[in-house]
Amino acid sequence: MQVFGNIATEPTRKESKLSQKGYYELRLAESQRGPDKNPTWYTVRIMKDEDPGLTKGDFVKVTGKLKTDFYLSREGKPTGTLHWPGCRGRRTATSGEFSASGCEIHLRQSLN
Repeated sequence: MQVFGNIATEPTRKESKLSQKGYYELRLAESQRGPDKNPTWYTVRIMKDEDPGLTKGDFVKVTGKLKTDFYLSREGKPTGTLHWPGCRGRRTATSGEFSASGCEIHLRQSLN
């Protein structure tokens, strides 16, 4: 699977609560050409403790194999998460590439 989209937030460095390892997180909006009032939103976690060199507004392509996790939400509703545990990313609108292998991209949707 692949997603093309614009980075909607500046990448933020975070730390895992369990392992204390650093990673970067950002939001990605996938939309069709032209104005899109209902883009698909993704939370992207780049599981490397090095700045990916991305900024808000960059147009990127992310590819990888999809996996699905199902669980009950805090409210007790069935919920699913799609993620790419070993995806690769590439900046497309500007010159140069970024390495996003080892990233996770999550799309959460209620199953009700």
